[in-house]
Amino acid sequence: MDLTDSIAPTSDQLDAVDLLGGPRTFTIDAIGAGNAEQPVNIKLVEFPRVWRPGKSMRRVLVACWGADGSKYVGRRVRLYCDPDVKFGGQAVGGTRISHLSHIDKKRQVPLLVTRGKSAIFVVQPLVETVEDRVAEYKLEWRTATPERRKVIKAEVAALTNPEAPSTPPVAEEPETKPEELEAEDFDADDDPTLPDDPDLALPAQEGATR
Repeated sequence: MDLTDSIAPTSDQLDAVDLLGGPRTFTIDAIGAGNAEQPVNIKLVEFPRVWRPGKSMRRVLVACWGADGSKYVGRRVRLYCDPDVKFGGQAVGGTRISHLSHIDKKRQVPLLVTRGKSAIFVVQPLVETVEDRVAEYKLEWRTATPERRKVIKAEVAALTNPEAPSTPPVAEEPETKPEELEAEDFDADDDPTLPDDPDLALPAQEGATR
């Protein structure tokens, strides 16, 4: 039994406790304005609630990607739960960035830790294999909506078979007459790319992503 859903917080945003199971990688879908306390809402493709990065992580994003948030759409970010993040002098944990796509080398960003004291925060470039992406899709599949599952299937198919044509080829004249084919040879619901059972392994091939 997967207990992930049972520990999800009652919240309208991604929280550090959502990452207790380990780091997760997300694709940025859109960026919008928030409120005075949390001025930035980042919509994630693979997660139902927005990510509202704190000031420190916003500084990391600007240092690595620039100040134009509209350019972040489509980029990837790996987040993790840092249990040492403090609030009011107490270690309460917080969401932190470990890797970002669209950077060519390790970035070191000076951040204010406490009043008058700074430290260097390190962000690594995000390099993903096909297996990495398929594993992320498998994790997301468990809670994805039917519409999102259709997108996941298409993405996995493109990742695992990049040589496949984008449009189906024109069908050639079959050598066997239709009446000679058995009905059991066809199943319109078959999808060898990604079974409905999330516990079944997804196909994966080694290689770089698109």
